[in-house]
Amino acid sequence: MDPDPKKSKFLPSNLLNSNGSSHPQSLFPDEVLEKVLSLIDSHKDRNSVSLVCKDWYNAERWTRSNLFIGNCYSVSPEIVARRFPKIKSVRLKGKPRFSDFDMLPRDWGANVHSWLVMFAKAYPFLEELRLKRMTVSDQSMELLAKSFPHFRALSLSSCDGFTDDGLKAITTHCGNLTELDIRDSVTVDVGGGWLSCFPEDFSSLEILNFSSLNSEVSFEALEKLVSRCRSLRVLKVNESITLDQLQRLLVHAPLLTELGTGSFLQELTPRQYEDIESAFGNSKNLQVLSGLWDATSFYLPVLYGACSGLTFLNLSDAVLQSGELAKLLAHCPNLRRLWVIDTVEDKGLEAVGSSCPLLEELRVFPVDPYDLDHRHGVSEMGFLAVSRGCRKLRYVLYFCRRMTNAAVVTIVQNCPDFTHFRLCIMNPRQPDYLTNETMDEAFGAVAKTCTKLRRLSVSGLLTDTTFEYIGKYAKNLETLSVAFAGSSDRGMQCVLEGCPKLRKLEIRDCPFGNAALLSGLKKYEMMRSLWMSSCNLTMKGCRLLAREMPRLNVEVIKDKGSDEIQADKVYVYRSVAGPRQDAPPVVLTL
Repeated sequence: MDPDPKKSKFLPSNLLNSNGSSHPQSLFPDEVLEKVLSLIDSHKDRNSVSLVCKDWYNAERWTRSNLFIGNCYSVSPEIVARRFPKIKSVRLKGKPRFSDFDMLPRDWGANVHSWLVMFAKAYPFLEELRLKRMTVSDQSMELLAKSFPHFRALSLSSCDGFTDDGLKAITTHCGNLTELDIRDSVTVDVGGGWLSCFPEDFSSLEILNFSSLNSEVSFEALEKLVSRCRSLRVLKVNESITLDQLQRLLVHAPLLTELGTGSFLQELTPRQYEDIESAFGNSKNLQVLSGLWDATSFYLPVLYGACSGLTFLNLSDAVLQSGELAKLLAHCPNLRRLWVIDTVEDKGLEAVGSSCPLLEELRVFPVDPYDLDHRHGVSEMGFLAVSRGCRKLRYVLYFCRRMTNAAVVTIVQNCPDFTHFRLCIMNPRQPDYLTNETMDEAFGAVAKTCTKLRRLSVSGLLTDTTFEYIGKYAKNLETLSVAFAGSSDRGMQCVLEGCPKLRKLEIRDCPFGNAALLSGLKKYEMMRSLWMSSCNLTMKGCRLLAREMPRLNVEVIKDKGSDEIQADKVYVYRSVAGPRQDAPPVVLTL
């Protein structure tokens, strides 16, 4: 390495004198290139910059401070540390998405500890760490808390492995902490003692989210913490916090822009009702509201005073009926994002269409996805109502039990700018319930009409025709999720041949076999990952893929009691680090 890298690292060799100093006539001095690169935030754009030439590669590596790694096994900590010497912020993802559905063994991997050991050596100035679907032990938390004196932000999304002791290490030792965000994490053994470990003079917190933790916390400690942190912008508490306690917190946090409430299951006196209503009315900066466990029509009016500025309303924990939702939405004219449970039914979605003209994202979750006898919920009628009133819709996740081709065709005609279209018909291989035909034309219309489409989830009774449409028209598609669909290998082949920007392909319970798998030999190195489970793959086909593409990691997860021929679950991803060394016995790396 150059003993004085700042001196010459940005200049082409023909602009350097024999002693390494820059040429006086240089048209592109290092200060200019450094300034330009400092304005580029997108990791995709920075990756492109690094490919221009060797000099730009060096310039980019020396100026990068933020790092995103979409798969913790795609590269090793040692390679990262060698390439990027000045990283201050890391975003790291671990397990594939199907771990959310218990389709991976508990000891599958994605342990963050080896990364933290290297970060402690290479990046003692690390300030931010954001992890998703990683295993984070108490030992790792303690190492993190004691190795980075300037550490400011920790985000744990869908992570597991830590207990109360791990969080205590963070709150005790990270004196400059501005963000502690724990969301959707599997933390059975976390108590509430960690909240009392913040130092008495600690006051820097701006973001606190512990909504996914199930244990009770010390409200006295929470109230003292909130009252000291005058710059608190985001506060999301768990279900143990009552309405009365929430009112006291709101008084101490007038600058909140995001609030996750606790439980609404509390008997309030008239005076308490007035106080909580007044507290919400004074929260003029609120833009995001979530939580609302056990909310009922009696207590929802206390929110109305804070609703006019809301842009995101997350009701995925609130089992509301259509009338309750309609009354609430009447006070939310500026909503851009809305998450609800299907108990609102089609009539509730009609209220969405009439009250939310600026809506860009809608997610409708099932109250119970495993209740096959559930006859209520939402249908094509609610979706149509939303599409008529919300013409700016870009993102939809819609769980339902019935749908028609004609409805989907109309929906995408009303909202042609979808970038994310995730339609989940919960009954596998469900046809158009009116015509009994396949749902091919529905998703064909999505692929044809929505030219900006980047993510697509398909469901219902589908043949290879759907995948022919996708391969022919979905040229910007990056992520495709498929379940219980297709007729033959041809379906998967059409997608791999026709979608030039495809990065993630997730398939389960489909008839695709070895021929389909091997048709992507030229494609997989340009993708982040491929997941296939309960398909017609064999160990022989997976071994052939591994032999033909040595830069891919091909992992087969064997189910208990499965034979030696079948490949039950297959996870394929590109890696510059080679096969991982921490795979459990049930994971075979080919």
